[in-house]
Amino acid sequence: MAQDVYERLARHLDRLPGGYPQTDSGVEIRILKRLFTREEAELALCLGVIPEEARVIARRARLSPEEAEARLEAMVRRGLVFSMARPGKPALYMAAQFVIGIWEYHVNDLDPELVRDVNEYIPHLFDPETWKKSPQLRTVPVGRAVPVEHAVMDYERADELVRRQKKILVAPCICRREHKLAGKGCDRIEEACLIFGMAADYYERRGVGRRIDTEEALDILARAEEEGLVLQPSNSQKAVNICCCCGCCCQVLKNIARHPRPAEIVSSAFAVRLEDEACVGCGRCVDRCPMEALELDGKRVRLAAERCIGCGLCVTRCPKGALALARKPRVPDVPRTYQETLLRLGRARGTLTPTRLAIAALRSKLDRLLASRG
Repeated sequence: MAQDVYERLARHLDRLPGGYPQTDSGVEIRILKRLFTREEAELALCLGVIPEEARVIARRARLSPEEAEARLEAMVRRGLVFSMARPGKPALYMAAQFVIGIWEYHVNDLDPELVRDVNEYIPHLFDPETWKKSPQLRTVPVGRAVPVEHAVMDYERADELVRRQKKILVAPCICRREHKLAGKGCDRIEEACLIFGMAADYYERRGVGRRIDTEEALDILARAEEEGLVLQPSNSQKAVNICCCCGCCCQVLKNIARHPRPAEIVSSAFAVRLEDEACVGCGRCVDRCPMEALELDGKRVRLAAERCIGCGLCVTRCPKGALALARKPRVPDVPRTYQETLLRLGRARGTLTPTRLAIAALRSKLDRLLASRG
């Protein structure tokens, strides 16, 4: 019997860098049925990791170029595929992975059933060993946590990542929004996801989020620090986003916290150091730590260094300077671009080998050639 279109789409998504693994319960299929019509699922199977014009995809999907473009644009509006607008040229379309991707694109149209299914599925998506090899996000310290005398690269500072941007958009945090929909969560700032560049173009064209200037973006970072949010930009020197994350709602932080040694799987250039003699046991730092790396033990705080992810939230609340961030002897190798991050992730999962990429590029080139001949 022929495999159902949703099962084929699930396997197709699993071949993308972020993955979409199979489960015993079949929840991953239920999610796809909630998001895609059968017609949309069939068309999604014709998209890959290489951006292509609608006319090229049309040939593969056996549609007219006009029909393919209309369907693809409808899927863009519904957050099912990624597209790149080009002034004076046709748009380019490519497959969107589920996380980080399709799930986040649905921040404005959540429903309780979808939230329930995704919360069941997220733990299956998070593989600590793969994340350790090639994380999609990294952790940078909140601004006041790093002394000015430290040697810090621009891409290790959230404020510098913001100042580099020509276009900034702020969108709602899907993690806090979906937790509220489920009757859980917290009251921290919801409009807290900073989106940059091409990703900001995509969000803006879909009517998700709003355009802001550099000053407002820096104000959001300051409020994030005040509210105890971890700053997680994309794992690339040229960041495409900065997530301001809380330990109670963020699916990434929650899964990292389940690991016995979070410090080993996060991408972070810093770790906290504790001066025992300076600690007065006020405990202000304990609640600020999303990894439970700090514990009040009598009149002193005890540090579990293997749990520290270097966010710096504890440092900014210590009244005696007993906590400070120190640069790790071996800092992570941060990819230059997010595209390189995804390539590394695909290689770590064994889904984007050089051979597979070469075949995909050859297929795309052949389809472009045939499409140009009509």
